[in-house]
Amino acid sequence: MTSTPEQVTRPEKLRAEASGVSLVDRPPALVRLWKSSRHLLPVVSLLALIFIVFSFTNEYFLTAANMKILMTSSTALWVIALGMTFAMISGAVDLSIGALIALLAIMFATLINMGLPSVLAFVVTVIAGALIGGLVNGVLIGRLQLSFLLVTMATLTAFTGFVNIWSDTRSIPVTSTVTDVIAFGDIMGINASIFIMIVTFAVALFVQSRTFFGRDVYAVGGNPVAARLAGINATRTTIAVFAIVGMTAAIAAVVGIGRSAAASPTVDNLLPLQAIACVLLGGTAMTGGSGGVGGTVLGVLFLATLGNGLSLSGISSYWQGVVTGVILVGAVLLNRLSGGAMTRRPIRRYHGSLARGPAK
Repeated sequence: MTSTPEQVTRPEKLRAEASGVSLVDRPPALVRLWKSSRHLLPVVSLLALIFIVFSFTNEYFLTAANMKILMTSSTALWVIALGMTFAMISGAVDLSIGALIALLAIMFATLINMGLPSVLAFVVTVIAGALIGGLVNGVLIGRLQLSFLLVTMATLTAFTGFVNIWSDTRSIPVTSTVTDVIAFGDIMGINASIFIMIVTFAVALFVQSRTFFGRDVYAVGGNPVAARLAGINATRTTIAVFAIVGMTAAIAAVVGIGRSAAASPTVDNLLPLQAIACVLLGGTAMTGGSGGVGGTVLGVLFLATLGNGLSLSGISSYWQGVVTGVILVGAVLLNRLSGGAMTRRPIRRYHGSLARGPAK
């Protein structure tokens, strides 16, 4: 049933305006789908282009074995980028995630070596990631209104210090059922790493598009003042966003252990930047309020495919960095010129009445 102007209450209007959504005169579904996804054309085109180029230049590229390597090697980046998407839609980024992954990896290894069952150790690690992300970064940014750049740079330094103190700068060998399944097993007939990618994407997509929280994230990133007037608790939303980032860091930490059979204290400072690049390529604006996880996974596939193809072509890791950087800059510029990632184009996500009244 379509709402008429007389039927739409003031709180409904405020809440809709906070997310750039009109509750009246909604266009047809196909029109809404086209408007919300056309900004993905550049990254889809580039992904198709590099697939074609590498397919013709290297006969091994399109083999099943290489496709499996391409997907499984990008699992950690995939998961982290999904969490980073929520942060960037809300108008923030988390630069501490590489150090948090290392910290949670050491925590998981310690729990396993203490004799805790691997599944329970995994659950505890995920909960710890959510608590650290939400109660540290989330509270400092959401409650105390500190700059997300300053906060996450500070926690990056602090987490790195904790990791080195806890591990004594040494890797900790890990053998557990969970990591063995991730490394060698299947779940429901699907490679475990690929299964994790599918499940995390499905959950992220559901939360983003089918829950009040997901819609609140868009509202807070698009217009925090209007969001508060619409009854959205921006502080709670920010804390929850960084809790999600912490949870994805925990999953990525365990995935990394599964690939290497050890928890390393080494902090990958490049990982947050790669995740941010994937999110930008997928059409999420640095200014917040627009984008989505669907575009992010395309960005991850683009970056993973590019790296895989360059490696198969025998290009050194140093030149891979140069080539990847140049192509990323070009891709983001192309996306901007086409009205994509860097423009404020809120996604139309609201269905029906979402009003809660003014925030207390």
